[in-house]
Amino acid sequence: MAYSREKLSEEKVFKDPVHRYVHVRDRVIWDLIGTKEFQRLRRVRQLGTTYLTFHGAEHSRLNHSLGVYEIVRRMIDDVFAGRPEWDEDERLVCLCAALLHDLGHGPFSHSFEKVFDLDHEHFTQQIVLGDTEVNQVLRKVDRSFPKKVAEVIAKTYGSKLVVSMISSQIDADRMDYLQRDAYFTGVSYGHFDMERILRVMRPREDGVVIKQSGMHAVEDYIMSRYQMYWQVYFHPVTRSAEVILTKILHRAKHLYETGYTFQLEPVHFHSMFNGNVSLEDYLRMDESVMLYYFQIWEEENDSILRDLCRRFINRKLFKYVEFHPSNDQMNKLMELTRLFKKAGIDPEYYLVVDSSSDLPYDFYRPGEEEERVPIHLLKNNGEIRELSRESEIVDAISGKRRTDHKLYFPEDLLRDETAKKTTKRQIRQLLDLQD
Repeated sequence: MAYSREKLSEEKVFKDPVHRYVHVRDRVIWDLIGTKEFQRLRRVRQLGTTYLTFHGAEHSRLNHSLGVYEIVRRMIDDVFAGRPEWDEDERLVCLCAALLHDLGHGPFSHSFEKVFDLDHEHFTQQIVLGDTEVNQVLRKVDRSFPKKVAEVIAKTYGSKLVVSMISSQIDADRMDYLQRDAYFTGVSYGHFDMERILRVMRPREDGVVIKQSGMHAVEDYIMSRYQMYWQVYFHPVTRSAEVILTKILHRAKHLYETGYTFQLEPVHFHSMFNGNVSLEDYLRMDESVMLYYFQIWEEENDSILRDLCRRFINRKLFKYVEFHPSNDQMNKLMELTRLFKKAGIDPEYYLVVDSSSDLPYDFYRPGEEEERVPIHLLKNNGEIRELSRESEIVDAISGKRRTDHKLYFPEDLLRDETAKKTTKRQIRQLLDLQD
């Protein structure tokens, strides 16, 4: 039997708190799960610093990847199978892309990427196409198969239907992470009727469509996503932790570039600091490695790096106030920057404006650079209609981007009145802090 069609002698089942079970019968999928590159995802949290806000948010990218695979498997095997619009030859590439879509995420994903100007999607491509255990498994299917899987993840694959199952405004990726993140954070916002949505999904050449009878379940899904972003993903305490994390990495990079002698040479960071990250170096980095260095740096001679690491490790986070980037507020920020310097507190690391922005739902508008794949409804008469044309709820939020700005600072340093007492009082007054 060809490797691509080989089944396990007995189905493997993973117990899952969200989907109850994850089912694996395909030999290819089982072999991919066993690769070292996939197992590395156990050591990368799905929600980065969110565990410092919601103590249950310790789940990993591996958890999520298995969940996305299971949703796609159910789409194909339970809903699409036998329908004339579905090409069964696409089944394996869909399952593999779903399982591997987050393979290139680094530790504390987005903060890590921003500081070192890295792109997890680029590294996902490298893992799939490079000299890796994952590539070896995929090549056993066919020499061209790794390229097909990489194209699905990169959204350049020839079948728009296949791409939309994993990457669109209602895809397996989002449906898993909303429910999984809600479960592990303990909030109620991310729950929606996925069973209903799966039952009313239909394959079409240009992507998955939703039967009109399922419109209300989709409305609920979109509102769940909106609430999760503002109540969980953009939580100000999580953002405070991200600010400190980012500043730790910036400080360590600055010290390295200026010839500082670390007590323990940060060899795992060398290629990141130098801007020439190889795939091998990248795969060596996970959150356990980073946290090890942070604990070492708690005793560094550099006072800023030492303080920031102690704050992160021991959850002594920055406080925040609302900040609106108007002329008055920008003038206040300039004055605060001056006063921080006068007080001996480096504003580069201790006075930070952070912004979050989300677009709950939108549809493609001609002339715009970024194409957004809309959610389409299949009406009873066979007509296809874009969701916001049928739903008043979705129409009300379509294209409406919400942005939130906050100013972060170490309140404890501003209340230490052993030095620069007058200056620190001026800062507290500007920040409207109570004495």
